Amino acid sequence: MFSFVTDQRLGIPLPKLDLEWNQYDKKIQQEILLEWEKIRGRIPDRIKEIEEQINRKQAQLNDEANFERSCQLNSEIAEHASTINDLWLWYRMNQHISSPKIHS
Repeated sequence: MFSFVTDQRLGIPLPKLDLEWNQYDKKIQQEILLEWEKIRGRIPDRIKEIEEQINRKQAQLNDEANFERSCQLNSEIAEHASTINDLWLWYRMNQHISSPKIHS
């Protein structure tokens, strides 16, 4: 009926609901919310890990003379920044999981 599936890009499990939110009984809704809060609590640590990766790549970029490698590093930094943005969106998501966007 529901599960949490690890998103490889974000590095966290995301909810996968097979039914609309109000089709779950209150007990199941509470189980989902409890699990989501545990996952949600780890998001700031995940963001910090990615920020550290960005900092390392920026340090490499400062010393990089090869243009192609510089472009690659910039691309990787941009992808990490995008991932952080998406993690913040999930972190700020209302506790009430009702959006159809959650359904995978």
